[in-house]
This record gives sequence, structure tokens and C-alpha cells, in this order.
Amino acid sequence: MPDTAAIRTQADVGRYVSDAWRERYFAACDTLYALGATALAEEDVETSFGTTHVYRYGPADPAARSRTPVALVHGAGSCSAMWYPNTPDLSAERPVYAIDTLGDPGRSVQRKPIHQPERAAQWLDETLDALGLDRVHLVGASYGGWLALNQAHLRPGRLASVTLLDPGGLEKVGLRFFVWLFAGLFATFAPKALRPRLAAWLEQPVLVMPELRTMIRTAVRAYRIRRPSPLPLSEAELSTVRTPVYLVLGKRSLLVHPQRQVERVPRLIAGARAEIIPSTGHGPWIDHAEEVNRRMLEFMNAVD
Repeated sequence: MPDTAAIRTQADVGRYVSDAWRERYFAACDTLYALGATALAEEDVETSFGTTHVYRYGPADPAARSRTPVALVHGAGSCSAMWYPNTPDLSAERPVYAIDTLGDPGRSVQRKPIHQPERAAQWLDETLDALGLDRVHLVGASYGGWLALNQAHLRPGRLASVTLLDPGGLEKVGLRFFVWLFAGLFATFAPKALRPRLAAWLEQPVLVMPELRTMIRTAVRAYRIRRPSPLPLSEAELSTVRTPVYLVLGKRSLLVHPQRQVERVPRLIAGARAEIIPSTGHGPWIDHAEEVNRRMLEFMNAVD
């Protein structure tokens, strides 16, 4: 383990508030992991920016094990446990690697900041290289979507495709998103009887999923994220992307303007596929997991 005191003196490096809170968070995560596919293995890989923890899943079918693998990058303030609705379907068809991002709560250990686009791309490329992955379908949700889009812009060499699930990186994050985020956090403390109505109003499945609710609430108490919000890619930067892109947006997303982006992204990125999922907000991969899993696998199969 690194010198905790040394890490705490660095700006833009995330940390747990204490060992006790870290263990409480891990316990909450493990409860959620148990609802998804069973990991075949966990491993730590070293990068220039810290130790990256990765969960590996795989298909039972030997023929499927040779397919191009999937790498999952989660959203801000979370960890790979958020993929519990997706790992069973995805790993039934392909090898899957779920990556705990540096600077977010999880089992990775950050030592240097990675919020700058060049550093973020270097970190992810080093992680994939250490895992021996020369070719992957990269899937990113929310902040992980920014990481995936940034990778396609700066270091696309290992990417077979990129799937962006209601991602950051397309437009500046507005006040309405932060209001929604904090409203959802406060709603986790509401009486149990009110949570289903609040969940529907706020498009927050976390409120009616006890295990997910516990993980999110514990993360807020346990971990301090120290990076600034990433800036969106410019139109010129988006136009450089040549990797096949699949954009999935929630119809009531507050992170982006869905209709605007579903028209804009295919115009800027040649061949990009963009779709809007109805009856959902910022979490289509959770709210409509079966449908989104099916669409992602169809896209990957078409690319391959």
C-alpha cells in the first residue's frame, strides 16, 4: 500500500477519509457485486498514475472466449459494482473487464492526477496494455463516457469500438444536472414509503434499490474525489474520432440534451450510431439493462 500521508498532500488525488470507511464501502460494493455475474478473477495492474483494480468475467462457451473483449469504465463517484445489471449478459457472450477508475471510490489506488485528457488517455492505455488487451470494445457510462470518448480521440489504437452510455464529454455540464444529483442524494434519506414516488420523479433507480442506495450513500461518506469536472470535447476534436461509436442516451437525461446530441454526434463522427432510450433519464444501462445489453452486443457483433 502507498504512503497514505503522502497521497493526502497531493492535489487532485482522490482518497478515503479513513481505513474504516474504506472497508465499509468495500462491504457495500461486495453486496452489489453479488447481484451480477461472478468474477472469474480480480487483479491489480500498475500504471504511471497508480494501481488499477480490475474484475474479469468470461463466457462459459469456449468459442465465445476468443471474441474481442469488452472493457467497462464506470461513472463518477462509483466503482465497477455499478455494472451488476450488465455483467451477466455481456460476459455470457464475450470476455469482460470492469475497471475501477483512479480517483473514484473502488479498489484502485491513485497516486497522481489523471483528470487532464492526455493523462487520462495514458492511464487507460497503460491499464489495457498491462491486461494484455490489444483490442477491446470500450464501454463508458457518464464520466466513464468522457474517458471512453477521450480515448477514442487521443489513443484509439486498441479500440475496436466505443459505446457511450449517457456520457460526459459532449457538452458542458449544466446546473440542472447538479441539482438533480443533489436532489437524488437527499432523497436517499426519505422515508421508505416515499422512495418509489421520488425515484420515478427524479429518474433515480438508486432510491428503490437498497443495495445500490447503500453503496452510493457510503461512497459519499467514505471517499473524497479531488478532480475537476472534465471539459467537453470540441467539435474539431470529435471530428477526429474514427473508431466506431455507439451513443445511447436517456430521453429525460439532464446531463446532455438528448435530441441535440443524437443529431449532432453522427454529423461530427462519421458512421456513429446514436439512439435515445425512452422512459429513462441518466441511467439507461440500469433502468433498461436487458434492452441496452442487447443493443450493445448487437453493435459489437456488427463491428466485429
